[in-house]
Amino acid sequence: MNKSVAGAVLALSAAWLAWPAHAALKEGDIAPDFRLQASQAGKPFHYALKDALRKGPVVVYFYPSAFTNGCNVQAHLFAQNVEKFAAAGASIVGVSLDSIARLNDFSADPQFCAGKIPVASDADGQVARAFDLPVTEVPAGRKDTRGIEIDHARTERTTFVVTPDGRVAATVGGVSPDQNVRKALEIVQQLAATKGRRS
Repeated sequence: MNKSVAGAVLALSAAWLAWPAHAALKEGDIAPDFRLQASQAGKPFHYALKDALRKGPVVVYFYPSAFTNGCNVQAHLFAQNVEKFAAAGASIVGVSLDSIARLNDFSADPQFCAGKIPVASDADGQVARAFDLPVTEVPAGRKDTRGIEIDHARTERTTFVVTPDGRVAATVGGVSPDQNVRKALEIVQQLAATKGRRS
């Protein structure tokens, strides 16, 4: 990342982020490459971060569990704003410890992902840990908004904006689901504006 882009993002981060996610990768860190089984519009496929980065910045958003209140709101807002992210040259991928079966349902649900954004299954939590996010067990008997028991571990809600050079441009954590989406969009729009001024 060149100095002008890095400076713009650093200023934005300082102004926007009330507090960073605990121990998560920070601005300037190299984002771990990953390949995961994912789902979009209910159809499973293999997602590779490296391939997505060839097309532009990627918003990698980690969330605790599909079909839970905050995650439902966040997925809905990402899906609702997907064209704005695309206009800024960015794509989106959600990552959780949900099984691919749960994500097939979540990705297709018109109230949430609505077939517009891919969500990837990090079932063993290895990718979350590679991004320095903690993985914790869900208390026994906890159910999702459909009344189905949550049978997987979770990680904290944290979003990383990764630039095509594979580095973290910004980390968004410790904010509400709607603020998480709004701040991620503002960051990619600022990156696009900075790139536009340089070209």
